[in-house]
Amino acid sequence: MLRRDRPPRSKKQKIKPWLSRQWCISTLDAEFLARMELLLELYARPYDPAEPVVCFDECSVQLLADVYDPMPAKPGRDARHDFEYVRGGTANLLVLIEPLAGWRDVEVSAQRTKLDFARRMKFLVDERYPDAKVIHVVLDNLNTHTLGALYEAFSPADAFRVARKLHFHFTPVHGSWLNMAEIENSVLSRGCLTRRVPTAEALRDIVAPWQRRRNDAHDDIQWRFTVDLARDKFKRFYPDQP
Repeated sequence: MLRRDRPPRSKKQKIKPWLSRQWCISTLDAEFLARMELLLELYARPYDPAEPVVCFDECSVQLLADVYDPMPAKPGRDARHDFEYVRGGTANLLVLIEPLAGWRDVEVSAQRTKLDFARRMKFLVDERYPDAKVIHVVLDNLNTHTLGALYEAFSPADAFRVARKLHFHFTPVHGSWLNMAEIENSVLSRGCLTRRVPTAEALRDIVAPWQRRRNDAHDDIQWRFTVDLARDKFKRFYPDQP
């Protein structure tokens, strides 16, 4: 009996047990759906300067310095960087963005503690939106994102004054993709942070002109994922109605 050889597998079909991928595996339970729909309704509201919608997020940047000076690009030859580097710790980006207004403010900090969070919220109330009736702030579930942080940072009277103008909206657990500040973080990372950044001061020098250009151009975020689309896409997670 003749043996029929199978065609060779493509590289994509080959099993590679030494590789793995990280993935955000979330549970789309009733709590997830409720938080998601409330956020989507918030994003669908028309622009109202009396009730601005602001997204806040934080991310770390590893500081790396070159051991040897890079060789600049020349005709016919790419720029060259030695593989060796010196670790300089980390810095943090504290990102505020008002998607409908095309405004963002990025602060470079050494830490991201409750006090850092409180200062950013006070900045919104006192400097950015002093005349707003209420400021809607979209956040993830980091344990520093609390109104109590205001009372750890400021006097009781000042903390109360700031807190009463803030309305926090938390993303679902494992649902941080619903925070539009993550989109802004991605734009910043892909546009400016693919190189080695040696110090926090160098990071500020990179972020400042990027922020200024985007604010001058009023680069906004057009969110198109609605409650109706969510109910259609995730319909198998919604309970059957009688």
